[in-house]
Amino acid sequence: MFGWEYPPFHTGGLGIACQGIVRGLRHHDVHVTLVLPYPNQEKGTSPFPEEDVCFARLTKMTGAYASRSVQSHSYKEHMLYDDNLGQSIEEYTAKSLEVTKHIHPHIVHCHDWMTYEAGSRSARHHRTPLVAHIHATELDRTNFCPDPWIFEREQQGFISADKIIAVSHYTKNILAQHYGIAPDKIHVIHNAHHLVDAAPPLLRNNPSKHPPLVLFLGRLTVQKNPEQFLHVAQRVHASSPDVQFVMAGDGPAFTHLIDRACAMGLENCMVFTGKITTPEVQCLFQKASCFVMPSFSEPFGLVALEAIAHGVPVIISKQSGASEVIRHGFAVDFWDADKMADCILTILRDGSLAGQLRSEAPHAIRNLTWKTQAGQIVALYKTLTHTA
Repeated sequence: MFGWEYPPFHTGGLGIACQGIVRGLRHHDVHVTLVLPYPNQEKGTSPFPEEDVCFARLTKMTGAYASRSVQSHSYKEHMLYDDNLGQSIEEYTAKSLEVTKHIHPHIVHCHDWMTYEAGSRSARHHRTPLVAHIHATELDRTNFCPDPWIFEREQQGFISADKIIAVSHYTKNILAQHYGIAPDKIHVIHNAHHLVDAAPPLLRNNPSKHPPLVLFLGRLTVQKNPEQFLHVAQRVHASSPDVQFVMAGDGPAFTHLIDRACAMGLENCMVFTGKITTPEVQCLFQKASCFVMPSFSEPFGLVALEAIAHGVPVIISKQSGASEVIRHGFAVDFWDADKMADCILTILRDGSLAGQLRSEAPHAIRNLTWKTQAGQIVALYKTLTHTA
């Protein structure tokens, strides 16, 4: 299995999803050898003691999200890919093949475009079926203004694969409509969440002791649509001045968003956290009255499941994979700030409804576990290896 990031070294949902899949497959007695990039200067014990890992040691480790200027609505974001990423991917591809020559896999499984070439070459070398897992497309990341080089590598990866796993029907439709991939080649297997990792909703802080708090959590990039959260907050603030807002996370739009919030008169009710730790995230969920995910294009949205696991009512973009599995929450078009604001006010003012969402939403997704979803992946593997 070829991956680009893995906890504790990850920048977003890709690494978390990979970890969930690997551990879910383990429940089905599937042995997985992970092939991960790792800085060449790092020596000593593996940071992944629970996993079987082969390291493709790189001269310079490059994150998948770094700097590239993209015109996006009213501001320029420096985001996504730095100048050395192409070199890092080529080095990863070459070295990953070198360190896996002795392995004899039944399936080659690769996650997102950075690993597709390595997966394709490995599958040809070992003469095994290739599964390409897509967690987010270049179109999602760039407001449908893709880098042609990235787009082509994604498309070639999809063409090379025997089967494709998409994290949502939303993503499957993008692959079919924009990449020209046959729908019957694409299998939808939704992401999951470890609900047991979250504090039980009954242990949440008493909301009556604090002003209402509305939470945004994610990277501050065009894909996550953070500026829309400001417009929503402005509408809610006009109706309920006591409501507080937290924009949690870091990203290229951080400074711009602070300036915009001040210009919109939100300086006294909007808090920007910057980069935060896992314990700090959990603390915010414990205090939140509701969670808003206004993403422009969200293949899935693991953070919405995380909010539900903590007993937080959610308002999410219809343009998301999570909207396919969340039945107890509000789904709104990403552009409809008025509707999002109305949903927030409804949750804050209707205690009975808010309580119902807190109790029923976690129950409704209790079976959406990584073990269950990994079972679907195993079933797909068997169609390729022709095993019963």
